[in-house]
Amino acid sequence: LAEESPDSAYHSHGSSLEEEAAERMDDEEQERLLSYWQSVGRGHQVDVPRDMAEPIQQLTRNNNPQERQTIPFTLIQRKEKLGDLLYEKRQYGKAKWACIKMKEKQYEQSICLGFMKLMRYICEQNSSGLYLGITVPIVTIVHTNEAQSAMTQAVTVAYYLPEVLQEQPPHPFDSDITIEEWPATIVYSRSFRGITNEDSIMREINLLAAILESPELCLQDTFIIAGYTNPAAANRHNEIWFLQRP
Repeated sequence: LAEESPDSAYHSHGSSLEEEAAERMDDEEQERLLSYWQSVGRGHQVDVPRDMAEPIQQLTRNNNPQERQTIPFTLIQRKEKLGDLLYEKRQYGKAKWACIKMKEKQYEQSICLGFMKLMRYICEQNSSGLYLGITVPIVTIVHTNEAQSAMTQAVTVAYYLPEVLQEQPPHPFDSDITIEEWPATIVYSRSFRGITNEDSIMREINLLAAILESPELCLQDTFIIAGYTNPAAANRHNEIWFLQRP
């Protein structure tokens, strides 16, 4: 048998040491990200379980703005006043979404827990075994009473499947997640920043209702909160969407 040269021995041991160091850094990064999400979760009265460490790490690494796919839409109209954008009227096409229905005590709990379940689906817990990629916004369907004075507890958190997966969406391992096809819809969209909770959402609903010329053309008890930043972010970029009646 040929003897291993000192040089090749160094390279083989060196590479395994480098791999060990990389793995250790990997584990440290995973722990740091998990503990950050856990502390944010506690603020929303949500427990972030240890099995979220890997999906959180995957999502964080792949979360470059240039790698996010924005849900396509056609801009129909921009309504401005004194240079400020009041709202946009947009058309979204028919598309498939991965959806999960939640009914926690607080809205923030529902979106955090729903988003975590969708993250697992996006991060390989699906029939393709692949990372599916992030699309923005992640949307939440909310409902109010007829008087638009209070929100109901039941919400649906939904993830738009990337273009390449629209024809044949990977099957979720989580039986709580369903794949739904939503019809083409016209929405009236207004941007707002900060946290989303029952109070801020009701305020934005009332604000947009007051600005629209014909709010009665829209559904009166069903609205969408579109989130462009993850629920762990402090100063989130959100939109409120009114849905035009079919």
